[in-house]
Amino acid sequence: EPAGMDYFCEQVQQKDVGRRMQVGQELLEYLGDPARSCDLEQDQQRLDKVIDELSAWVNSSNFKVALLGLDVLGVFVDRLSGRFKPYIGTVLLPLIDRMGDAKDQVREQAQNLILKLMCEAAPPMYIWERLAVGFKHKNYRSREGVCLCLVATLNIYGAQPLILSKLVPHLCIAFGDSNSQVRDAAILAIVEVYRHVGEKVRIDLTKRGIPPGR
Repeated sequence: EPAGMDYFCEQVQQKDVGRRMQVGQELLEYLGDPARSCDLEQDQQRLDKVIDELSAWVNSSNFKVALLGLDVLGVFVDRLSGRFKPYIGTVLLPLIDRMGDAKDQVREQAQNLILKLMCEAAPPMYIWERLAVGFKHKNYRSREGVCLCLVATLNIYGAQPLILSKLVPHLCIAFGDSNSQVRDAAILAIVEVYRHVGEKVRIDLTKRGIPPGR
């Protein structure tokens, strides 16, 4: 009997790294074959459980498990597209954490998955309203990652789908961050905002008490 969602619901709960690596590969193959994975959405609670567990994989201290979790969640987004929207709240917090990972590859893949959510699961601003908490993350790399993610969002979507007036105040706070990388990333992001909306942003910054020299 080929593995179905019942099997995966049980197996994704395994804590053993070797077993997770094996199950992750099996799950990628299963999701990659729509004919085989026709039971994907039959049972909502079962699907909820699998996505919850995979979000925990993303938070694993083993970077291979974290990367595999990111991969598998990406394929879930491809398969479910707009129907993935209810899970955005579940996956975003671990993704913000992973944007602060010590490994470039993990940081990059976490950001790519966030951008994929904007493309396939929900509008960019819907994601940003939930992503903005990352500007206050305790890990400086995560704070930097959120600023860089805003640069990437503007590069892909422009300013049109975003309510920048809700995001600029966070960048203003980040200008005074204790970490120089965060400060630099915030400046990069505001330059990108300026490129899209022009003088309006300069006026806004003056109103917020940012010195003209800055």
